[in-house]
Amino acid sequence: MPKKKENESNTLSVNSQKFIKTQSLNKGDNVHCSLQDKAGNLWFGTTADGIYKYDGNFFTHFTMANGLNSNTVWCMLKDKSDKIWIGTSDGICLYNNNKFTKIQIALPTDTIRSDYEVWSIMQDKSGKLWFATGAGVYVYDGKSFVSFTVTEEVKDCSFKIEKILEDKAGNFWFGGRCNPGVYCYDGKTITHLKPNGDDWVWPVLQDKKGNIWFSSWKGAYRYDGKSFKTFTKNDGLADNVVTRIMEDKKGNLWFGGGLSRYDGKSFTRFTTKDGITNSGIWTILEDNSGNFWIGTNETGLYRYDGKTFTKFSK
Repeated sequence: MPKKKENESNTLSVNSQKFIKTQSLNKGDNVHCSLQDKAGNLWFGTTADGIYKYDGNFFTHFTMANGLNSNTVWCMLKDKSDKIWIGTSDGICLYNNNKFTKIQIALPTDTIRSDYEVWSIMQDKSGKLWFATGAGVYVYDGKSFVSFTVTEEVKDCSFKIEKILEDKAGNFWFGGRCNPGVYCYDGKTITHLKPNGDDWVWPVLQDKKGNIWFSSWKGAYRYDGKSFKTFTKNDGLADNVVTRIMEDKKGNLWFGGGLSRYDGKSFTRFTTKDGITNSGIWTILEDNSGNFWIGTNETGLYRYDGKTFTKFSK
């Protein structure tokens, strides 16, 4: 077994092909986000058990005992300098040089705990980091945080803006569960668009063809710059609840909620018959070897090699 690095907990043998929950037994918890770092390690953030790092041989488990500011992890981002930014239920944590450091956002108030929730992190073309939080959107230039107002504050709602996307033209898209439709900022003006009436959508992806994709609890939406097209179970999606959309190296789109793949013409649905849960999928990652890692509720983790699903969680 390799020697532990500073701030790392005990490693678990990969021979069992599992990582083990230690903080919570709640079935409602998820493997919620994932990334691959420069060294090829895979990182999986959970909503109750902190973070698991997989080096191809061993899982390393990080929790608050190892420096995380919370065991509830909503998002992670590897920036252009290969530092890992982690959004949690208690703000931002930065992982660099084998060490976790809490980064404090200058919040307008610190009396409401939900203000510290960080739902997503995005790095723009200029290198600035954008954070969608329970207290609004903040932009970080490497020195200080600046608040960015997208729309009027929604009262009695901690979500507000949850997802931020920069498209190839430099437009910024903002969406959250308390706001109908989606907002587009072109650098001067904010435009409000409603792809599905007064319901909310998350901006999640711009594909290789330039289409922008949005997810929601009522399906997925594709925007070609002129109009929106709706995709639901009737069109082939595994579930109308769409939590994630990612594009693989071949240009196929993968949808989470229930797991389905779209080649531009038709959908392929994956179900329990294929060896994976058919609902509650929160993150999909394609690694450098072409394997797909799927994080689900009940803190589940699967690897799909193109033929077989292998479960890595207990």
